[in-house]
Amino acid sequence: MIRRFQYKDATWIDIQTPTEEETRAIMEEFAVNPNVISELIGPSMKSRVELHKNYIYMILHFPVFKHSHADEMRQEVDFIVGKNFVITVRYDTIDAIEKFTKIIEVNSILDRGIEENCTTILFFGIIAQIYQSLANELDYIEGSISSIEQAIFEGREKDMVFALSQVGRNLLNFKKSTDFHSEVLTSLDSYGRTIFDEHFSYHTRKIQDEFTKIKNLLNNNIASVRELRETNDSILSTKQNEIMKTLTVMAFVTFPLTLMAAIFSMDTKYTPIVGMENDFWIVMGIMAFAGVCMFSFFKYKKWF
Repeated sequence: MIRRFQYKDATWIDIQTPTEEETRAIMEEFAVNPNVISELIGPSMKSRVELHKNYIYMILHFPVFKHSHADEMRQEVDFIVGKNFVITVRYDTIDAIEKFTKIIEVNSILDRGIEENCTTILFFGIIAQIYQSLANELDYIEGSISSIEQAIFEGREKDMVFALSQVGRNLLNFKKSTDFHSEVLTSLDSYGRTIFDEHFSYHTRKIQDEFTKIKNLLNNNIASVRELRETNDSILSTKQNEIMKTLTVMAFVTFPLTLMAAIFSMDTKYTPIVGMENDFWIVMGIMAFAGVCMFSFFKYKKWF
């Protein structure tokens, strides 16, 4: 699917799940290198940026969350940025880009009254919208972490083992997907100065600041999950130890009683007390007395 948007003198071409024929037609229109065409047919392995004669080619990967329509763990957006055009190629529905298309339809929202390259505004507007969606997802995860913390201290630590693992997996996926963004944005700043005006570097630094905030929030969430996992494991371990101690005490208390019962049930010619009047109650009394003594001893030693 190909969609075309116009913002003043800049053209934005958005291609979703491209075919070779669609990609080749667009690339010929904007004189893009054939090697780039082959890259756009399918997803790439990692984020990177390349400088070509009249345009910049950049690949960014983003994590996949609950709002995504993809089955993969990450999404990819390829950008081709020239003097008067921006081409985005993606392989799945990305909500942030869909939202930006609605902003473009009311292009006065982008018009800040500053004379600068419209392609620059388009390009960084798309990236800013994507980063904003990532920040929102991290805020959502932070809320989930707070709920998990509350549940742990409400005594539901066993149920939170899976929840912590799921949140930790999401954060790990987030980190893997965005690991190369810092290097890519640094190279983008350098390449952009060779093609565009000084406003390009201003926008690049602004986007770098946004990514730094996202990275710090990500690291804070990772640290919080790590601490909560250790706390949860400690509480579970403590409870298990208490259960084991209680079972051990019960075993020690019942052991002499079981031994007595076994002795008095032996089939011998002579067994003390057995055969006397009220022998059953006498044996039960001895066993009860022994049990109370064992229980009192453990209580005195503070073993439970």
